[in-house]
Amino acid sequence: MDRYATFAVLAQDLADAVRPLVLRHFRTGLGFEIKADQSPVTIADREAEAAMRRMIEAAYPEHGIFGEEHGVARADAAFVWVLDPIDGTKAFVTGKPLFGTLIALLHEGRPVVGVIDMPALNERWVGVAGQETLYNRQPVRVRSCSGLAGAWLYATSPQMFQGADASAFERLRANCYAAVYGADCYAYGLLSCGWVDLVCEASTQAYDYCALVPVIEGAGGVITDWQGKPLGLGSDGRVLAAGDPALHAAAQRALAG
Repeated sequence: MDRYATFAVLAQDLADAVRPLVLRHFRTGLGFEIKADQSPVTIADREAEAAMRRMIEAAYPEHGIFGEEHGVARADAAFVWVLDPIDGTKAFVTGKPLFGTLIALLHEGRPVVGVIDMPALNERWVGVAGQETLYNRQPVRVRSCSGLAGAWLYATSPQMFQGADASAFERLRANCYAAVYGADCYAYGLLSCGWVDLVCEASTQAYDYCALVPVIEGAGGVITDWQGKPLGLGSDGRVLAAGDPALHAAAQRALAG
């Protein structure tokens, strides 16, 4: 665990380095390009990831890196960093401050360090396997909510659910107290602090969810795919997080129909 804590120091150094790079471009009318998957990307995304990669290479050249913008290096390494320089680029380019930097470290495929950093809000969550999650350096804890009828559900967008996934999500949403959209990675931080009960998403990539795992688990929550399997590089992009294990199980049942 001490070794993971050492890596967590580097993860926070990466987040510290990225903040000014990203904020320099925020609300400046920065242009963007459309990638093959129709998602936007900016020079801020690319600069931020490149900076993090340089720092990782300097500190641990034997480690692997999986980044959204600059690809994969040494994917078969025992330790692999998974980077999303700006999670919520749509929010970023439209001036909305709910974008974050996601930094994860996987050990033998398991997420053991996770950072959710919110540059425009000056907020940060740090999760390390075997330790309590910290929000702005203070321990946080999920809240109890055993029934869907009282649950606040978050998802980035209803459009992320397609085909059968859309029907499954609608079953879940219809049984919850309320659904809120548009928070991107911020929703998982809110869940870890006990302000949100459920987050359900689909059509995501490893760099979208790996950093979330240590944060949610370290706060006492549960985060898996929709079938209850652990999340890793090979997961199918469907994510279900809950503060209460009983609520997680109820949400799984609703998704399964």
